[in-house]
Amino acid sequence: MTGPLLIKDPYNLIITGVGGQGNVMASRVLANMLVRQRLRVTIGETFGMSQRGGSVMSHLRISKARVWSPQIPKGEADLIVAIEPIEALRVLSDYGNPDVKVLVNTRPIYPVGVITGESDYPAPEKIREAVKDLSAKAYFIDATAEAVNLGNPILGNIIMIGGVEGLGVLPFNREVFETVIREGMPASRIEANLRAFDIGAAAIAKRC
Repeated sequence: MTGPLLIKDPYNLIITGVGGQGNVMASRVLANMLVRQRLRVTIGETFGMSQRGGSVMSHLRISKARVWSPQIPKGEADLIVAIEPIEALRVLSDYGNPDVKVLVNTRPIYPVGVITGESDYPAPEKIREAVKDLSAKAYFIDATAEAVNLGNPILGNIIMIGGVEGLGVLPFNREVFETVIREGMPASRIEANLRAFDIGAAAIAKRC
């Protein structure tokens, strides 16, 4: 037994971010781990202008026995993992509900309009309060800062996956993650990914 049983069937998880944050890789790693736990995982993905920092969203529908449609119905997400904070609000507005949990990387990536002064980006405290108001439980971690400390900002996506393990809502653990990473990555990158996973898991587990 590597973790809790599937607490809802299907369990609807959304990973959201912007292009270049490793959103798709995170969804593939998570799906691979869950498949190894003999679960069925259907992935649906939507891309904005991902090569220019546009929104990227992956839907994962996780089930014990059947394959579901890849698109999560509006208002039916169980967990939202946001690698960019404003994307948490975008997804909550469509897929949130009173029971949804949200895991947020607090480091923003400013769109071109904000950088050029044509639009504003909400203050961090406003985003945090809005996410809390729209969810049953919200967890915040500066995954990007932790990833930079590890030498590679893209590891923020793996820190967030570790955070999902720390929540204890899905049946996988570090052992399963290590198996997936060792099979899918060059040896030179394995240790950094394991450290990133551990950082995320520890940061969230102590808050649960």
